[in-house]
Amino acid sequence: MNKIEHIGIAVKNLSKSVPLYEMLLNTSCYKTEIVASEHVNTAFLKTGENKIELLEATDEDSLIAKFLEKKGEGIHHIAFAVDNLLEEMERLKAGGFVLLNEVPKKGADNKMVCFVHPKDTNGVLIELCQEIKWV
Repeated sequence: MNKIEHIGIAVKNLSKSVPLYEMLLNTSCYKTEIVASEHVNTAFLKTGENKIELLEATDEDSLIAKFLEKKGEGIHHIAFAVDNLLEEMERLKAGGFVLLNEVPKKGADNKMVCFVHPKDTNGVLIELCQEIKWV
């Protein structure tokens, strides 16, 4: 794993949370994106090399909606950038980690992603991210 790619924060309302984080971080939201497969709207902010992803549920049955219901707004996951997502997935599986998806899937911000089950990581949901390179 190369670095923390971003920290994901579950929020109830992007229209209220984006201005709050823009003020807090003294930066503008550089991108919003709907990830239909995950039933989530996202907003990204960057300060220096650090990125924050705000996540708003678009469906009451989505994982983010369930997270918000159970835990409230707050840190949802930590994402790490990797050079080779498939190799990293194999390495973690060989080490006994449970992956929440068997194959990489398209995530937000031009990334292929895979999640590691939080029961194997002391309760922290870990996302592995690899930039999609267009040829």
